[in-house]
Amino acid sequence: MAARVAFRLPGYKDPLNICLLTYRGNPTCGGQGVYIDYLSRALVDLGHNVDVISGPPYPELAEGIGLHKLPNLDLYNPDHLFKPDRLSSLMSPINQLEFLDMSLGGFPEPFTFGLRVYSYFRKKRPRYDIVHDNQSLSYGILGLPRLGFPTVATIHHPITVDRDVAIESAGSALKKLMTRRWYSFLGMQKRVSRRLSHIITVSERSKKDISRDFNTSSRKFRIVPNGINTDFFYPLPHIERSKDQIIVTSSADTPLKGLRYLLEAVASIRKKRRVELIVIGKPRENGAIEGLIRKLDIGACVRFTGRIEYEDFARYYAGAAMAVIPSLYEGFGMPAGEAMACGVPVISTVGGALPEVVGDAGLLVPAADSKALEHAIVSLLDNPDKRHRLGMAGLERVKRSFTWKHAAQKTVDVYREVIDAYR
Repeated sequence: MAARVAFRLPGYKDPLNICLLTYRGNPTCGGQGVYIDYLSRALVDLGHNVDVISGPPYPELAEGIGLHKLPNLDLYNPDHLFKPDRLSSLMSPINQLEFLDMSLGGFPEPFTFGLRVYSYFRKKRPRYDIVHDNQSLSYGILGLPRLGFPTVATIHHPITVDRDVAIESAGSALKKLMTRRWYSFLGMQKRVSRRLSHIITVSERSKKDISRDFNTSSRKFRIVPNGINTDFFYPLPHIERSKDQIIVTSSADTPLKGLRYLLEAVASIRKKRRVELIVIGKPRENGAIEGLIRKLDIGACVRFTGRIEYEDFARYYAGAAMAVIPSLYEGFGMPAGEAMACGVPVISTVGGALPEVVGDAGLLVPAADSKALEHAIVSLLDNPDKRHRLGMAGLERVKRSFTWKHAAQKTVDVYREVIDAYR
């Protein structure tokens, strides 16, 4: 066993030296990067010292936040997809493991990231009061407490849900088998979660589902809802809202996001009246969503924005009559909170924790139900007063309950609990 470093128990009011770990840190990769970006900013605003250790693609961090890059083979980079940028990088045993697992259809990044993190901490012995893992849940993370670093992890939602929906959506038996192989890292994540002393999650629903699917004691969990970054998501009252424009933020070809049900609802509405759907994102070329749009013959009323800058989100939301969140499951539901922060009336499914975010400030419908979405959309299209009331209610709910300052304060409380328990 490695020798332990001397451990300093910080006073309750002392600023903490915090290390955030994320195997992928760029916000364009999804919620993980957004979480690291916003949480790190809010922790620094509270007076704490924050470093981020990340694999590629690397995060975009605010000034004053340290970044330590842990390179990997970056095998999902479109510039050299499924192959290393340099053959010489395969001389590393960890890189060899990463390439072999990918070649066999797996997703090795969480596992190999943890190995690199453990190696870095063992060699460098940095001075941190707490290490916070962002859902890599790698075996290597379990070694950090033995090196003298109190460690906690965030699990945003059970990836078992993603896996099950992806398997169900796969067409052939071979594709189902390949999907299972891709998600094989889940076995590791379940075992690691059971050995952690504390786990942060973002909602009551996530706590319940993770505890069940990962067979992990519910007593380990501390609920810290995400915040909404109101520097980017806010009302623009000088922009006139369209009377028939719907907006959705969606990873178009991820079945869990439920975009197909919204497209079916729009196709039905379009037979009776004018409607326009703006999708913030882009579909996979020749993928299932593009095929569905052609089948439904709604290409003329569906527009994909592609990737947009954060500064542009408020403007898109300001012009929309409503926002729809058609997800089958969300561990928290950031798109719902972001739309509410812009004063846009929200229609959401009841998938996962979405009802905890939306509350009574939006319309809730069953998941995977295009007819229910259609009825809710039409009811708001026909009732501008109701749209206004819901938009204002959502804005007030975000201000009251979902700020990153609140999230950071609650996270620091968990850090101090973990540090005290480690002592």
